Amino acid sequence: MISKVAYVDEFGNNSFKFDSQGSHFIVASIICKPDKVNDLEKSIDEIRKKHGFQTGEIKSSKVSKNHKRRIRILEDIVKLDFSIYAVIIDKRELIGQGFKYKKSFYKYLNNLLYKELFRTFPELDLYVDEHGGNDYMLEFKKYVHKHHTKNLFSGSDFDIKNSKNEKLIQLADFIAGTLGFIFDITKASKYSDEFKKIIEPKLSDLNFFPKKYSFEEVKQANTDNEFDPLIAKVSLQRINSFLDNCLGDEQYKVDQINFLKLLLLFQRVYYKSKFVLTDEIFKHLNQSRDSDLKKEYFRTKVVGNLRDQGVLISSSRSGYKIPTTRKDLESFVSHGNGIILPMLNRINEMRKAIKLASGKELDILENFDELKDIIDKNK
Repeated sequence: MISKVAYVDEFGNNSFKFDSQGSHFIVASIICKPDKVNDLEKSIDEIRKKHGFQTGEIKSSKVSKNHKRRIRILEDIVKLDFSIYAVIIDKRELIGQGFKYKKSFYKYLNNLLYKELFRTFPELDLYVDEHGGNDYMLEFKKYVHKHHTKNLFSGSDFDIKNSKNEKLIQLADFIAGTLGFIFDITKASKYSDEFKKIIEPKLSDLNFFPKKYSFEEVKQANTDNEFDPLIAKVSLQRINSFLDNCLGDEQYKVDQINFLKLLLLFQRVYYKSKFVLTDEIFKHLNQSRDSDLKKEYFRTKVVGNLRDQGVLISSSRSGYKIPTTRKDLESFVSHGNGIILPMLNRINEMRKAIKLASGKELDILENFDELKDIIDKNK
């Protein structure tokens, strides 16, 4: 049996013109028990009539900068029996210009919202708005229908509703807009603290992204049953140590910093251990470079050099990721094993052929002591 229902709407857009189009993207969820829905709808309808919305929807945009009216409405709203869970993304902190593309931006947010909602509320019926030009929620609908499985999040369900008919989605719109007036640099005012103080009793959590990626956050955010805390902790410590000490005074170092920060961002949003596609990485990193990355340069100067410095990075045909499971490490070892052993065998065959032909007078490994030791020990 479902223990919670959530009605969701968003504030903001995918624009990176922060001063004019906004600095934040916010998704607000109204959480309540299923048996409270009817009572809440009746109460919201009374608030709608009381505050002059007539027959129209309760929408944040209709109140806009009439801050005193917003305060009066909020003071009535917080008397109702529900809680607020919101994901608040500061677009200014997203690493990589690739997020300026709507597809990349929505893909990141879809992963993030899906994981956070169903991780926090594993038994949840989720309803979002289909009305008007609600591009993000329609994209989220497609994402959930593609990825959602009941055996992953037990008992949960998902549906699209029209905000004209769903009063709790109207409430989610009003709360999302209010959070925008608290956090977004284009909306914040002297009233922002008062808005926050009024809704504070209803806040179950405000989840801010991106944020400092500590091991405890990695551990708490985990939904992968193969997660290994030892591997994750070592991986994260080494990445943070590198980021704290790297100066970024050369292009390849800048690429390394941006690459690791991008892996951290995507690691935070995937609900299971997942590799980030190389094309996806290139799309982000290329936006901050004068010329596009070359694959050989990326493999050697970026990834290879990081590994030489002790940073743990897993790779496979699917891309790259921060290791958090034994399988992640084994995929890298397996990849190396498939390259190294055949190459050692080829070198050894060449060496034996030349030694045989020269009566053992010529050893092609005589100037390669370490390689010679490895091959000799494995005869």
